[in-house]
Amino acid sequence: MDFKSYLLSFKPHVVQTSFLEKLRSGLAGGIAILLLTLALHYLPQTDIRWLMVTSMAASATLLYATPHSPLAQPWNLVGGHLISAIAGVICGLLIPEPTIAAGAAVGSAILLMLLLNCLHPPSAATALMMVLAGSPFHDMGWQWALLIVVANVGISLLLALTINNLLPGRAYPMPPPHALPPPPPRPAPFITLEQSDLEWALEQIDSVIDVSEEDLAEIYQLALQSAQKRADALLP
Repeated sequence: MDFKSYLLSFKPHVVQTSFLEKLRSGLAGGIAILLLTLALHYLPQTDIRWLMVTSMAASATLLYATPHSPLAQPWNLVGGHLISAIAGVICGLLIPEPTIAAGAAVGSAILLMLLLNCLHPPSAATALMMVLAGSPFHDMGWQWALLIVVANVGISLLLALTINNLLPGRAYPMPPPHALPPPPPRPAPFITLEQSDLEWALEQIDSVIDVSEEDLAEIYQLALQSAQKRADALLP
């Protein structure tokens, strides 16, 4: 990559969605956090203070701005936060130095999420919170802290399942891919996609896809190379 291309890589990637879809995402995220706050407030206040986990705001960005992203699906949301919370608690208990415990908590949370296929970037903040949180969490003990995370995640999931499916053009969670492969397409003239075609397709979907146009173009080219190698292997 030359220097000019390197500088151009810092340009913002334009989100190919309509203003109405962007407005829906912002309103949905704001309403979800409002409802989460109210739900926590009205839960029975027994021996525990129901607090909001601040990383839920970052999760709301994924859930309502990119609901079709693999990182925003239910297992990623629930598994990511719970695994990260446990990682944070364990690191906080075993490592007395907070700065080292913070790094260990975030690093182990990322590793565990990748291993368990539940990568959810906002969850790393949950791991960090378990190490560095102030007295409200530490005074209650780690059992209550984990219970608070469970309450936050459970309510957030219910809200995402409700709100996203009330909005047009959204399906949450994303349905799994079909078990059977689709029938082979009929032969057609050879067509080469250009980046303008990808941009047009993204505009028709009118939903944020968690990948840039440049990455899509590269994925397409790699897929073509793989298909070509497979076709060459079949030749006599």
